[in-house]
Amino acid sequence: MRIVIQRVSEASVTVEGSVTGAIEKGLMLLIGIEDADTDEDIAWLSSKIVNLRIFDDAEGVMNLSVKDVGGEVLLVSQFTLHANTKKGNRPSYIKASKPDIAIPMYEKMIRQLETDLGKKIQTGIFGADMKVRLLNDGPVTILIDSKNKE
Repeated sequence: MRIVIQRVSEASVTVEGSVTGAIEKGLMLLIGIEDADTDEDIAWLSSKIVNLRIFDDAEGVMNLSVKDVGGEVLLVSQFTLHANTKKGNRPSYIKASKPDIAIPMYEKMIRQLETDLGKKIQTGIFGADMKVRLLNDGPVTILIDSKNKE
């Protein structure tokens, strides 16, 4: 799995003119799923995400997690995170999972994040044409790939 984590002041997802998910202070997550991903990847990533110390403490040092600050999470599926641009100018998405594999993994990630965070998270709609708005705070943007654990 590949995750783009963005610390945000606010974020939302709109599908066909309706907001499907919105948060205030917290994390906007884009997730790309591949066939090789497992429940182990989900558990490791979810724990890493909710405990990642990227929010400022009283001294202005990034020393607090989204959980510590009572922040929210917005998760959006993003198959293009697995784009291969090695050949030519049209990206290949062959490594991205098809919906029959990706949807159950995406739903497991939602449940795991909710368990680890201790509250409901917001989401987009898998496979929909989504309009994502966010106000990146910092800016702080982090990429994590569960296969190399960084």
